[in-house]
Amino acid sequence: MPEQKDNSKDAPNTPGESDLAAPVAGTETSVDEASVTPGLRQDLAILMKVKLNIFVLVTAVFGYILASMGESMHWMGLVHMVIGVAAAAFGSAAFNQLMEIDLDARMKRTMDRPLPARRMDPLVAFGVGWLLSAVGIIHIAVKVGNMAAYLTAFTIAIYVFVYTPLKRVSSLNTFVGAIPGAVPPVIGWVAAGGGMGLEALFLFALLFFWQLPHFIAINWLCREEYESVGYKMWSNGDVTGRKSGLLSAFYSLCLAAISLIPPLVGFTRISWSVGGPLLALFMMALAIKFAGDGERSSARRLFLFTLLYLPIALLLLVLSWK
Repeated sequence: MPEQKDNSKDAPNTPGESDLAAPVAGTETSVDEASVTPGLRQDLAILMKVKLNIFVLVTAVFGYILASMGESMHWMGLVHMVIGVAAAAFGSAAFNQLMEIDLDARMKRTMDRPLPARRMDPLVAFGVGWLLSAVGIIHIAVKVGNMAAYLTAFTIAIYVFVYTPLKRVSSLNTFVGAIPGAVPPVIGWVAAGGGMGLEALFLFALLFFWQLPHFIAINWLCREEYESVGYKMWSNGDVTGRKSGLLSAFYSLCLAAISLIPPLVGFTRISWSVGGPLLALFMMALAIKFAGDGERSSARRLFLFTLLYLPIALLLLVLSWK
């Protein structure tokens, strides 16, 4: 094993943050927040995780586009969906940081966020969270549809009231956190008029199983810091990386398996039946290598490929969708 070092630069975010408050989670680039003193606008952007939540919006838009394939695009419906999902994502991100002030204050990566650094009153963050979450749900209910609003409310509830506190209690938090992270494309799908059928289930499963290797790689790279503050992660104590690598390989194999569903049931062309599983199997190969050598470089390559996988897979699905 290589010499252990400070993990704060190796991975971008706290675990499980690829959902409405963070999608497709864990893809924000690392920032040395202590190097500058942000103003109010920057503090609000950090509180709402604006950069990270762009990925949430991308997956929601992706679902909307797929449901609109072969029909005329309802552009105003798309705009209203994006407004609502963005507000809900920003609001739930504020709640997440509000609930983790004590832990954020103890980690180098997060200690200069506005709440632990005491640049923002918790009551202000609470107001931001409530206002944006409520506006997001209500806007979607009024302008988009009830089913999309129900899914948005469900996502916020799971993320804020189940996943966030579970991080202190059980390593199952990563599994639970992937649930709200997989909902945004389904919100987009139903917002465009798609039903809660096999297509919606596939979109959910694709994002769900993609997130698990992604989060496990982040967790392992940051495991020392997470352990020091009491986060319960699958990678805790996994010095060799074998457990984390094998878990990542298993979930990558699950991703490859569910990638076979669309061509079998006939809603994608042959290009996805080849490209989709191959992308997931390549991810599995990287995970197996990581499990075998336990190198930080191998974990990093797995993490970076999970970032590359998502846009390639989404583009391939759009091009292959019937």
